[in-house]
Amino acid sequence: MKVSENLVVGLATGGYIGRAPFGPGTLGSLPGILFYYFMSEKPLLPAFLVLVAWILFAVWVAGRAEKLLGAEDPGCIVIDEIAGMAVTFAAIPFHFSLMIIGFIVFRFFDILKPFPINLVDKHVKGGLGVVSDDVLAGIFSNIVLQILIKVFYAAPVAG
Repeated sequence: MKVSENLVVGLATGGYIGRAPFGPGTLGSLPGILFYYFMSEKPLLPAFLVLVAWILFAVWVAGRAEKLLGAEDPGCIVIDEIAGMAVTFAAIPFHFSLMIIGFIVFRFFDILKPFPINLVDKHVKGGLGVVSDDVLAGIFSNIVLQILIKVFYAAPVAG
């Protein structure tokens, strides 16, 4: 492989985390926590623009990596998990408990793929297909986190 092809595969596999012999999707989701940490304090509009740019980049990288690896949505591609985690934590204030909950909830939706995530996973192909089911899992996870914040973190204190 050429240097540029190795770079694409390296990015797609999250710095080769996706080549781990166990739990590549779970391990590949961990870099998304860095995105959360760095983006949580940024103003909403710039953070949203970075998120959209990252998702588009992930679609391109995943599609290119599929061709280079000669497989459709191989498990070693984890840039989609990183994008899904970035969506999970969009507009969520950084807090350790939210980080843990968000990680678990994202993995739940990403692994079980409830409706309509399962439809997207089965019917959308190429880089868009690789990334879009994880983005949907991230949207579902973000909704869960937003609800938890409203219920547990913003509740008035009885006095």
